[in-house]
Amino acid sequence: MSEDHEDSQRYIQALALSIDPAWRRLDPVERASDAEAFVGAHEGARQDGVRSFSYSTVAIEPQVDLLLWRMGPSLEALECAGSRLLTAGIGRWATVRHSLIGRIGPSQYVRKPSSQEQSLFEGERSRYLIVYPFTKTTEWYLLSKEARQGIMNEHMRVGHEYPGVRQLLAYSFGLDDQDFVVAYETDDLVEFGDLVRALRATESRRSTVRDTPILTGIHRPLDAVLGLLGA
Repeated sequence: MSEDHEDSQRYIQALALSIDPAWRRLDPVERASDAEAFVGAHEGARQDGVRSFSYSTVAIEPQVDLLLWRMGPSLEALECAGSRLLTAGIGRWATVRHSLIGRIGPSQYVRKPSSQEQSLFEGERSRYLIVYPFTKTTEWYLLSKEARQGIMNEHMRVGHEYPGVRQLLAYSFGLDDQDFVVAYETDDLVEFGDLVRALRATESRRSTVRDTPILTGIHRPLDAVLGLLGA
């Protein structure tokens, strides 16, 4: 692999954590110290080249309290930043419930991505993040390129009818169990729900094997998420 090719790579991870309920029964001073150490490790991820945004899933997702949306230049960078996080403060009480890994690359079906299809790590964060694994059928990959392009054109046309929803598609082939990691940002969950329902009626739905679990998080500063947990 050339150095230029390596530099062009970006790896993403949706990291879903649960916090042991026993932590909430610790002394308030100890909880505050744990929260401070954890926030410090989260903010220090930049030294590994990792960008990370925090989302609350408190009382929303079963067995998940915190969703971290992370991007780094390599799996090693994500590993180092994750190790610091899981050994700092409240991280010692955390369990990884879901980890979805993917690689950002150019789309086979879009020559010039629209603003809806740009990186979800740039600009201002929307209120909600929805992320899930996605796998297609063997029959899909055996279709001709022209047939797949036609089906995806319909899929993208429907998506563009909901301009308030942004999407990122990352490739997981050879990296994780799924084919893709799909993530959406939106300030309007009703609009997002309408988009998903509309996509159910497109030809592309026939090729879906798996698109669960769906993880939905509310964008909050990490210290605010920890506050909801009792920090």
